[in-house]
Amino acid sequence: MAFQVLVQPSGRSFSVDANETLLSAGIRQGVAMPYGCKDGACGSCKCQKISGDVQMATYQHKALSEEELSRGMVLTCRATALSDVVLESKQVTRADAFPIRKMPVRVASMQTLSHDVMRISLQLPSTEVMQYHAGQYVEFLLRDGSRRAYSIANAPHTLVAGAPVIDLHIRHMPGGKFTDHVFGAMKEKEIQRIEAPFGSFYLREDSDKPMVLLASGTGFAPIKALIEHMQHRQTQRPAYLYWGGRRPTDVYMHDWVIAQCQHMPHLHYVPVVSDALPEDHWQGRTGFVHAAVLQDIPDLSNYQVYACGAPVVIDAAQRDYALHGLPADEFFADSFTSEADKL
Repeated sequence: MAFQVLVQPSGRSFSVDANETLLSAGIRQGVAMPYGCKDGACGSCKCQKISGDVQMATYQHKALSEEELSRGMVLTCRATALSDVVLESKQVTRADAFPIRKMPVRVASMQTLSHDVMRISLQLPSTEVMQYHAGQYVEFLLRDGSRRAYSIANAPHTLVAGAPVIDLHIRHMPGGKFTDHVFGAMKEKEIQRIEAPFGSFYLREDSDKPMVLLASGTGFAPIKALIEHMQHRQTQRPAYLYWGGRRPTDVYMHDWVIAQCQHMPHLHYVPVVSDALPEDHWQGRTGFVHAAVLQDIPDLSNYQVYACGAPVVIDAAQRDYALHGLPADEFFADSFTSEADKL
């Protein structure tokens, strides 16, 4: 039995089968619902249920609190419909979501960016096979049926006809099923299979508000794609990039950012290191990267925030920035939830 889901205020609607989640049904029918991990761990897909009945599968309580549940909030990645449903999600505004496709890709090159970060360039079959928004991600389809998600680190306009390549920044997670392969046996010309594009993280270009770009670790990858897109579009909005890591080496493309700032007078850059050692000779900002933003911009009421990286950083930023005036619908995030975070 199928039910209808209406998403307000966009007016977008789609049908959902009784055995599929609201999120899966929306994605399948081209409705760009917000989401992140798709496993009930990050909370990125949280929506207000206005009417209707749903059944929620198991999820992590950090993604949806009891108080939020009592107010009718649902995680669309864990909710199946028991009736027609009306949701509220101000992020669902686009009717032009790109189709999601499966495709083979070839490892074109590999470059070590730091002791535990590898840039992998994947050659696509053609420029037509995949369209995406800067900030979206791909999923590797592993042989055992599992998936691993990584953000695309270059903007769509950088794809070259005849040999289109997307870049990924992959951090080594020792013992990780996929990253052990990347940092071990993976070779150039190797064939992998991916599905893409995914994610509701992209630049909202209908606003003229200044932006905070918040990145922790490899959360810089989608932010880099946004910066390239902004430069290509000659975006004039002020943008403040705060990139955090434990050690200076975690800010692994520091020189690249400095170079972009020379060409983008509206881009301002603040690297932040939390656990520098004496031998690092770090002279810059220290502490938590999300807190550095509030030290410089205590009133966020007229800003948009684009945040990517570790869930602990994203959760802290969303909580603290709301206390400093940031409207809830001006916080856009991609929480890099690992398999360990889902346990």
